[in-house]
Amino acid sequence: MESQRKNQILPPKEVLEKSFLADLHIHSKFSRASSKNMEPKTLWEVGKLKGLSVIGTGDFTHPAYLKELKELLEYDGKSGLYIYKGSAGQPPYFVPTAEISLIYSTKSKTNRRVHLILIAPNFEVVEEINKYLSKLGNLLADGRPTFGVQAEDLVLELMKISPEILVIPAHAWTPWYSVFGAFSGFDTLEEAFGSATPYIFAIETGLSSDPEMNWRISALDSITLVSNSDAHSPAKIGREATAFFLPITYESILRGVREGKIAYTIEFYPEEGKYHYDGHRACGVVLHPKETKLNSGKCPKCGAPLTIGVLHRVEDLADRDEGYIPQNKPYSVHLVPLIEILAEVYNLNASSKSVEKLYRTVIERVGTEFDILLKKSLDELKKVLDERLVLAISRMREGKVFVQPGYDGVYGKVLVFPPQDVEEKTKASGQQSLFTLQK
Repeated sequence: MESQRKNQILPPKEVLEKSFLADLHIHSKFSRASSKNMEPKTLWEVGKLKGLSVIGTGDFTHPAYLKELKELLEYDGKSGLYIYKGSAGQPPYFVPTAEISLIYSTKSKTNRRVHLILIAPNFEVVEEINKYLSKLGNLLADGRPTFGVQAEDLVLELMKISPEILVIPAHAWTPWYSVFGAFSGFDTLEEAFGSATPYIFAIETGLSSDPEMNWRISALDSITLVSNSDAHSPAKIGREATAFFLPITYESILRGVREGKIAYTIEFYPEEGKYHYDGHRACGVVLHPKETKLNSGKCPKCGAPLTIGVLHRVEDLADRDEGYIPQNKPYSVHLVPLIEILAEVYNLNASSKSVEKLYRTVIERVGTEFDILLKKSLDELKKVLDERLVLAISRMREGKVFVQPGYDGVYGKVLVFPPQDVEEKTKASGQQSLFTLQK
């Protein structure tokens, strides 16, 4: 199935030059299912390779991790951000962030499950946040702790601590654990946050959704749409990100979120997200929302309820047709991670050491990942990289990709060349093109 997003509009050079990229939602080694390498030194090293200027610390609610952060980061009064002590002052800088899980009941529904991103201006405010949260649950249990408090009450209490705290609903559309989730969420932000709604300035669109999908809902017109990686391992850092306007400061992030003044977002192709389409993983069934409705929401193979995906949920709440484009919105830039492009072009496993070695070789010769995927001209790339790799990057920039949508916890697949072309190339050349980069 070929993606319908063709000829995407990339940010002009002046926008790229006047903005910086931030990934404000990651996890540490203290979160379940996270890599042991998710710690400040690695975050800084990988963020530098990617071309990020700011990274969220992740998991500041965990006492052991907060202790580590305080030891390894120092506050920079000029930017209002933190510098990794081994960086000699070089970005990426850090900002205190965490994700928390709320599970509670309301009059209309039991088991509301909402995840929230918390962004704090400094560790002093973090200490006050943690003091409040420790009364609600065990902060040592997980890097992403769970509490039984209602979202409205939590936000109001956080605003008492500091008005400079940002609260952003995380991966807002995933079926479980999100503000608009099909199984546990709400239909509006007002329903979820009540009197605290004025303090919710943004939502995180998540991997299975993008701004284009959210533009279909007029109630979100005044809400800033941000994107972050939600990375649990170093390789996933920066797979989604948000570009704020310079200078690189906490104030720029705060203003960008509150006023919608962001330059662009880096987007996963939402089809690649693991909850984009509806489906039933146990039976290998994946359906477009229209097909789900024809099957009354049941798996056509076994009759079990289907997991309703993000596209379906957006369709249910949308009051605008697909393809609606509002005026004066930040650019939405869909990229395929460089690792995935290299794996496809050179017929490698994306998680192999061979492709990691190739990735670092390309970075050393050309620049950061975002320089390669977005910022450098094709003519510049042609001077260093081989022709097929540059063609792949060109196709990706234009939005000419082929997608197999994800469903029910299964990631989708995105290819920059037609599937049959990849198969023919694999049979003909195997891995012989691995290091055909021009010298």
